[in-house]
Amino acid sequence: MKLIIASNNAHKLIEIKQILGSEFDEILSMREAGIDHETIEDGSTFMENAEKKAREIAEISGCCALADDSGLCVDALDDGPGIYSARFSGVHGDDAANNRLLLEKLEGVENRCAHYTCAMVLARPDGSIVEAEGYLYGEIGFEEIGSNGFGYDPLFVLPERGCTTAQISAEEKNAISHRANALHALLKKLRGEA
Repeated sequence: MKLIIASNNAHKLIEIKQILGSEFDEILSMREAGIDHETIEDGSTFMENAEKKAREIAEISGCCALADDSGLCVDALDDGPGIYSARFSGVHGDDAANNRLLLEKLEGVENRCAHYTCAMVLARPDGSIVEAEGYLYGEIGFEEIGSNGFGYDPLFVLPERGCTTAQISAEEKNAISHRANALHALLKKLRGEA
């Protein structure tokens, strides 16, 4: 059975292959599958966006398709930036501007609890879907620390480790990440263990 990942992110593909590799004969990115498609993410939740992407790619490819949507949810911002995490500052993917805006909005705020959320959907060609979610809990720091990772990682503090997610290796992050947690939850459902 073939699985198409609704992404061309190489890091994401490696992580997914490591966790779901035993369940599929072949796991391909959209590029590897010859699919050039951009889903308009207009859902109001992470799960709606992930489901829309997965269903569109399953329909186009005639294969199982896996999609995720994820972002940062900050308690003091009513779980914002949420689905707008990548374009929080108004420009999609401007990590530096997003981090600056986050620090501005949390200036003088005591409760800095936050979590990353990942919604994962596997859509089958017959229209059925399997959904899972994963989380990584932490706090928002007061300054950017570390050079690994991307997005909000230099501000996302892991209290039990005493460092940000930008200070740990990619391997360490992948072992505890919201995406890894969602993938493991999905794997249990695929195996009928959940």
